[in-house]
Amino acid sequence: MISSHLAARRRAGAVVAAALLLAACTPGDHRGQGGDPTGPLPTVSSPTPSASVESLAACPASGVRIRSTGGDAAMGLRALGLELVNCGERPYQLNGYPVLHVFDEERQPIMLRVVNGAKEITAGFDQPPGNVTLAAGERATAVVLWRNLVTDSTVVATSGEFLTVAPSAGQPDEEVDPDGPIDLGNTGRIGVSAWQKATT
Repeated sequence: MISSHLAARRRAGAVVAAALLLAACTPGDHRGQGGDPTGPLPTVSSPTPSASVESLAACPASGVRIRSTGGDAAMGLRALGLELVNCGERPYQLNGYPVLHVFDEERQPIMLRVVNGAKEITAGFDQPPGNVTLAAGERATAVVLWRNLVTDSTVVATSGEFLTVAPSAGQPDEEVDPDGPIDLGNTGRIGVSAWQKATT
């Protein structure tokens, strides 16, 4: 009796195993490999990059990103805000002024004089540079200034279309949106304030 019960259980186990094997081999379990194309595909969980990985992928090798924050024009005076963001993971040191280069519509460099502090252009932007340390995610700001002023009708007015900014001399520069033409008139100069740590 015991042996017959064991034989019956073994036969039942073999039938269940065969059924499971057949179920595992049905086309419905291999969609995407020649099975039913209209059926739902199996959900495969893939690792999603974290926000820090995505930001590192978009962050330049310099560890900082520079952009313009928009311009303002009043009575011939132009002001363009700059923002530098530490998008890396290490502290970033600044001490000085942004380095500017202006280009015409054909991306040829325009020869002009960059005034650090902008005291020859307007007042109120002459705060001296100081040591600025930006932790990851922190920002620094500066302002680019110029006047659309024509003082000599015999001199052709200058207008730039493109602007690049570097954090300091010898550092990689980035192209930023000048928010319109850099209409220098015939002044031949452009000013920039020192980097200051953003407080908000």
